[in-house]
Amino acid sequence: MTTRNGSCHCGAVRFEIDAPDGLQNLRRCNCSLCKRKGAIMAAVPLSGLRVTKGEGDALRLYSWNTHTAKHYFCGTCGIYTHHQRRSNPDEYGVNVGCIEGVDPQSLGEVGLGDGASMDLVSEKPPQ
Repeated sequence: MTTRNGSCHCGAVRFEIDAPDGLQNLRRCNCSLCKRKGAIMAAVPLSGLRVTKGEGDALRLYSWNTHTAKHYFCGTCGIYTHHQRRSNPDEYGVNVGCIEGVDPQSLGEVGLGDGASMDLVSEKPPQ
């Protein structure tokens, strides 16, 4: 099995992913959060990601709306590292810019997930 290492910018959060077939299902997302962070993500099963540093002190969680998606980032440098997907809660989306040896600019054309339609479907009407 091929294991890839990753980290936030400052190194307070480190993780490893299992990628036996390389980075899979590369995409961006247009939901209200992802369009702001602009990251390219790869899909990894929940069992395929392990936080190796920072889980108890540096790793932070942001969740909103249905609280199904769980977005993780470093509390020190602010870099988004991964999230548990709402579209498939059995997967993580991993920020490929955090993976050692990966240049996101060299990945060519990347697909777009339509998270914006999920935002619209579940938003509660104003009170």
